[in-house]
Amino acid sequence: MVAKSLLVRLDGRFDLAAAGEVRRALLESPDGTEVYVDMSQVREFHDGAVAVLADALKAARRAVSVRGLRQHQYRMLRYLGVDASSLDPGLAPRRRAVSSVADSDG
Repeated sequence: MVAKSLLVRLDGRFDLAAAGEVRRALLESPDGTEVYVDMSQVREFHDGAVAVLADALKAARRAVSVRGLRQHQYRMLRYLGVDASSLDPGLAPRRRAVSSVADSDG
């Protein structure tokens, strides 16, 4: 079995037309395809387009990796029901090291 992957790289403006293209790519890619969406070169995000992206991500039949969103877009996705840490592993909560310091009175 050969693993398939799809890279969707965007730049400039992420508007409704661009969101529609991402949605179409997610829906039309074959089962078993690893999908990566790179938005690191996007300079302008439209909130309506982010809502379309959220719907597309929730409807996707697979895990999708999205990179390059700003904090506002990740926050919007979370409000719209998308677990942003599943999109970008770098956002996963880090475990804090537990250390205990013993008081010494001596």
